[in-house]
Amino acid sequence: MKMTTLVLSALIAMPVFAGAASAEEPLDPNKPMVVQRESLTYFALNDAIRMADAYGALAEGMHGTFGKFPAHFDAGLHTHTGAYRGVVIKGVMTNPFGEETNPPQMEPGSYWYVPAGMVHSTACVSDEPCEFFFYADDGFDFHPAE
Repeated sequence: MKMTTLVLSALIAMPVFAGAASAEEPLDPNKPMVVQRESLTYFALNDAIRMADAYGALAEGMHGTFGKFPAHFDAGLHTHTGAYRGVVIKGVMTNPFGEETNPPQMEPGSYWYVPAGMVHSTACVSDEPCEFFFYADDGFDFHPAE
C-alpha cells in the first residue's frame, strides 16, 4: 500500500489536525514531564497513519510524536525538510534509503536517523501493525521523491 496521495491530502489538512492534537504543554528542558499512554490522543494523518503528540506539535517545530502504521504499509520514497530520529515500539519496520533493496529490519527497540533531505521510505513490514516514536527539532513535512 503506497501513501503518496494520502500524505499529500493530509498535509493540506495538517494545520487543522496539528491544532487539535497539540500536546498538553510544550517541552521545557528545565521541567520534568510524564505523558501516560492513556492520555495520548491519536489523530488520523491520513486513511492509514495515526499520530499522537507527546510534546510540541507535529507540524510546528520541535516535537516528539508517536505513530502507528498498519501491517505491510509502505510510505513510498520521500524526503523531509528537517532531520528526524525514530524508535520502533511494536512490529517490524524498515527505512530504506534511496534505491536500497535490502534494508535492515528493525524490531522493537531499534533506532533510526534520517538526515534532512535524504530520500527514504519508512515501512511496516510485519504481519502486525507497527508503532514507533519519532522526534525532531523541526516541524514534520513530507515531499514525495521525484
